[in-house]
Amino acid sequence: MATGLETILGAVTALIVVSIVLWIIIIYNGLVMLKNNIQKAWANIDVLLKQRSSEVPNLVSIVKGYMKYEKEVFTRITEARAATTQATSIQEKARANGMMTQALKSLFAVAENYPKLKAGENFLKLQKRITELENMIADRREFFNDSVTAYNIRIQQIPDTFIARFLKYEKETLFEAMEEEKKVVKTVF
Repeated sequence: MATGLETILGAVTALIVVSIVLWIIIIYNGLVMLKNNIQKAWANIDVLLKQRSSEVPNLVSIVKGYMKYEKEVFTRITEARAATTQATSIQEKARANGMMTQALKSLFAVAENYPKLKAGENFLKLQKRITELENMIADRREFFNDSVTAYNIRIQQIPDTFIARFLKYEKETLFEAMEEEKKVVKTVF
């Protein structure tokens, strides 16, 4: 009779061990998936930031002939583009993105003072392209932030937090709009 009881206890113990191992694997895989989603989402944003940055010199060359006296606008765009190309961390890129967004808003606002420029086909195409890129960046930023939020919640919840600590997973930073982006550009006519 003892061997039957030992067999049952052995089977129950094995079942418990297998269940715990499977449970740990499921949590681990979920955390890895969330971490990879963040990297994928950031890569999508980064591609768009680079595309926008590569369009800026074309825009500046078109606009420069018309806006000879708008040095402040060109200085801000140049500084923002330099910040964009030099940024390495998500926070630096977010800050550079805010600078670029604000500089482009200023440029488009000042362009309102130049009817011939506004009517130019190349300017209109670039303005449309950059506006599309800005919208896509905002859309991807939302997806990135959703991914970061889901990940940050999971690594703080019990029991996931124990596995996250073991993996040395730390809280990720959201890609937030900078204060400059929230300001309204004033246009003077």
